[in-house]
Amino acid sequence: MSDVVLLCAQNLTRRFGGLAAVNQVSVDLWLGRIHAVIGPNGAGKSTLANLLSGDIAPSSGTVTLGGIDVTGWTPERISRQGLGRSYQKTNIFLPFTVWENVRLAAQSRAPHASRWLSRATGFADINMRAAQALELSGLAARRDAIAGTISHGEQRQLEIGMTLATAPRVLLLDEPLAGMGVAEAERMVALLQRIKPDHAILLVEHDMDAVFALADRLTVMVNGQVIASGTPAEVRADANVQSAYLGQDN
Repeated sequence: MSDVVLLCAQNLTRRFGGLAAVNQVSVDLWLGRIHAVIGPNGAGKSTLANLLSGDIAPSSGTVTLGGIDVTGWTPERISRQGLGRSYQKTNIFLPFTVWENVRLAAQSRAPHASRWLSRATGFADINMRAAQALELSGLAARRDAIAGTISHGEQRQLEIGMTLATAPRVLLLDEPLAGMGVAEAERMVALLQRIKPDHAILLVEHDMDAVFALADRLTVMVNGQVIASGTPAEVRADANVQSAYLGQDN
């Protein structure tokens, strides 16, 4: 495993009035590792992801991405610094083809503003990056399908493919397996294993089978606070976790 930390969050706190939705949470994301965040509904998991991506500004604490302090940056600026994000609700262009969705994502990283004067299909570098993301996401065979007609699992794969097309180093994935059947979940797990070596990944997920199959490190949140963090084996054996989340018989 790599010893490179790509994202470091220190003592992140977000208050909404008197409620601390996230309270003094710290997390490091390492290249080539998946760090899963689990906990019951309302634990603060998605709020933590929003703080890391810039969708919500922290009340206190810092976020460093690639050695640069990005605390308080806009989501767009953080994204261009090398962070990709997927959300609980699939966020794709339903009337467009799978290929058009991924190419648009790749096009968002075009370095020259003047390119809007030319046809997007003519940019070899953009098309190559889109093709690589499509292959990596496992959707090359579905290239010409309309995004609104493919299965739920394929739409989730497409969203990750679009994220990959923006060339991120860090990925924040919010419940990518939600609503999937067994076969779709297996494909998503395989996808995450494929992209793991070249990325640092934060995985927010309720599917415990997938979490324990994928995660190198686990953080458990309850009521906005971390109650345990460590390897999957350490967390599974933690008495506080068993009582608060996993259940005494796990």
